[in-house]
Order: sequence, then C-alpha cells, then structure tokens
Amino acid sequence: MQRDDPKPSRRTGSGLKAITEFGPVASLARKARQLDALDRALRQTLPSPLREQVRFANLQDGRLVFLAPSSALAARLRLLQAQILSTARAVGTYAKSVTVKVAPPPPTEIVPDRSKPLSPAAASHLRAAAASTTDPELRELFLELASIAEISDSRSDETR
Repeated sequence: MQRDDPKPSRRTGSGLKAITEFGPVASLARKARQLDALDRALRQTLPSPLREQVRFANLQDGRLVFLAPSSALAARLRLLQAQILSTARAVGTYAKSVTVKVAPPPPTEIVPDRSKPLSPAAASHLRAAAASTTDPELRELFLELASIAEISDSRSDETR
C-alpha cells in the first residue's frame, strides 16, 4: 500500500497578505472601520464645540457609548440623546439608548526643552570637576559637556 504524498501547496497572488485579511484580525479591522464611520456620522450632527471634544466609543447591546472629557460636556451630550438616536437609525444602526462616560483625556507629555544652553558658570564647574577626577573616562565626559556649553555660549554671543 502506497502513501499518498501530500500535494504541495500552491500560493496565488504576490505571496504576502495584509494582516487585516486573516480571521480575527480581519473581523477586528472591519468592526473598527464600522465604528469609525458611525463615529463620524453621529458626531457630524452635534453642535461644533461638542463635536470636537466628545468621542464615540462603542455600540454594545443597542447602546451607543460616548466618552466626554468632563461631566458638563457629558450632560450636554445626554440632552441630545433623541437627536443622536435618530441619526443612528438614519444610518442604519439600531440603538435604543445613549450612555456617556466621563473620561478625561490622557495628560499631555511635557517634553523638556533640550535647546537651553549651559551657562558659562556650568561649563566652569564641569571643567573643575574634570580636573579633580582621576578617572580618565569621566574626565573626558566632563570636558565634552563643558565644550558643548562653550559652543552654545559662543552661538548666543553671535546672535546678540
């Protein structure tokens, strides 16, 4: 009795496929696109200051969930529930209620200003620290920092 040799797989197309073409990822990408389209449609009907500040988050069990950055905006959005539900029905989405959750926006990251030059006094202290250390690698680092301060100090003199 002979074993059947497995047939070699034949790939069609260019070989690589987008990750959005595979099962769960495709389903997730499709839902994200639908929610994004619904977000745009629902927020389009809101008054201008509210439109830019609230976000549609989800459609779950016939409930439209929005996120608002403050309780005042959440209250304003709740007052527009009838208008939002009407718009949802007009775009073919079944929803029976609107829920608004207060979710403040994430804090913006404060990036320190790296362009501030070292003062001449700081350069002097760095040179003194370099002179007092016995470690040649550390001495070199201190002197390198001091030279940066001197370079930036001379640039600020040129702009004056």
